[in-house]
Amino acid sequence: MIPGQSLRRREVRGMREEPAMPAPDSAGPTISVSVIVPITERPAELCALYREYSAVLAASDRAFEFVFVVEPWNRELTAGLTALRREGQPIEVIEAGQTVGEASLMRLGAEHARGDILVTLPAYYRIEASALPGLIREVEAGADLVVARRWPRRDSWVNRMQTAAFHALLRGVGRGRFDDVACGVRAMRREVVDTVPLYGDFYRFFPLLVQQEGFQVRQVDAPQHPLDQRTRVYGPGVYVRRLIDLLGVYFLLRFSHKPLRFFGLVGSVLSGVGGGILLVVLAQRLGGQGIADRPLLLLGVLLFTLGFQAIALGLVGEIIVHLSASSARMYRLRDEEDGPS
Repeated sequence: MIPGQSLRRREVRGMREEPAMPAPDSAGPTISVSVIVPITERPAELCALYREYSAVLAASDRAFEFVFVVEPWNRELTAGLTALRREGQPIEVIEAGQTVGEASLMRLGAEHARGDILVTLPAYYRIEASALPGLIREVEAGADLVVARRWPRRDSWVNRMQTAAFHALLRGVGRGRFDDVACGVRAMRREVVDTVPLYGDFYRFFPLLVQQEGFQVRQVDAPQHPLDQRTRVYGPGVYVRRLIDLLGVYFLLRFSHKPLRFFGLVGSVLSGVGGGILLVVLAQRLGGQGIADRPLLLLGVLLFTLGFQAIALGLVGEIIVHLSASSARMYRLRDEEDGPS
């Protein structure tokens, strides 16, 4: 625990700001680690979660803070943190003005965090607290982002089968090998959050996006928490959204700087199939067969038109990339002594 720290509740995006507790003493220790906890789905008891993980950080002699970021409909879950504030615990609660999603909560927490090393921690148990300092040490040793992998897995075979299937698809999408991107426990330099766009449901694939930007990403095994062993089976809509997200990540990783290759390929296939169908119909018409009421004619015209539109969309994307290339940095430089630049 850091003497003199206090919890400060803030409301952002148009909501009023409640009276804050006295600000931390400026002469106090400098915060080195900020733990950001977005409060979203199935949150655990937050005070118990804070006590378990903060005790390990306090034992490691690091100056730290916990930043809890909450949406309005989860506001009551942070009421128990008030007692911890009165004890002088290094806690801050940030409240968004509306429902914004996990990625936006993470970015909001990073904007208010004061540490040079940021640790993201779900509002529910994933790994044992004893593994947290190890992630931080990897960052201090030179890594830009460290991803926790729950290992050994102690949960049901259903969970492990879903994880294996998801990551098998993920390895086909990205060039990096990650075995537990859904864990959500990560440690990183502040530069990573400031550089890599973080929005929508792509927070789950954040390690892939970070690696794409040229940062050094490591995966570290961490014991799975005993409370993270419940079997989880989701509705069909969740799995469909995950597949759509994978498609989006695949496009961002492979074609964000060359969209014509993607849309050109799709458009060429559609136009080729449609053109082939139209040639067959034309040959039949020249042979004396009527085509006015042929569904095949409509299918050929539709495919050819869609293909042409896809190619045109790729050309528009190429123009946008070209016009922004002068102001966008497409690469990063790595200094052998000072680390990534």
